[in-house]
Amino acid sequence: MLYLAEVGPVTIDGTVVVELITFLVMLALLARYVYPEIVKVAEARQRAIAQQLKEAEQSRADAEERLHEAEAKLADARKSAQNVIDAAAKSAEQLRQELKEKADEEARRSVENARKQIEAERDQAIRSVRSEVADLVVTATEKVIGETLDDSRHRKLIDKAIQEVAGGDGRS
Repeated sequence: MLYLAEVGPVTIDGTVVVELITFLVMLALLARYVYPEIVKVAEARQRAIAQQLKEAEQSRADAEERLHEAEAKLADARKSAQNVIDAAAKSAEQLRQELKEKADEEARRSVENARKQIEAERDQAIRSVRSEVADLVVTATEKVIGETLDDSRHRKLIDKAIQEVAGGDGRS
């Protein structure tokens, strides 16, 4: 073996040169064929990660937008529900007022009908009493006078008696 030089514990000989050449060839092959593929894969992975981050950011923005839309819809729904409740309360109050007015009107009509019925019965009672008084007057007159009067005189006496009774004094 040939010894080129000996430097301390490391000896430089032919194997070192072959190893160095082999290393340089391997390095050239790696740089020419493997390293570009590794760079491509790393760059593709970097682009994929960047794309995923971009998509994640877009998804987050979309989710926030949908959340704001949902909150706005919820606020609108609450407002609509409150409007429906207010309208129902107003309608119920109006219905209560209408029913109260109808009940008042019905009570007034009942009182008016009762008053009219009482008035009619009172008039009927007065007519009945007048008729009975007239009959009594005729009977009493026949007994007192002892004779029967003609119809026109009967009427005059009856009307006179009724006026006296109605007047309340009993005098002529």
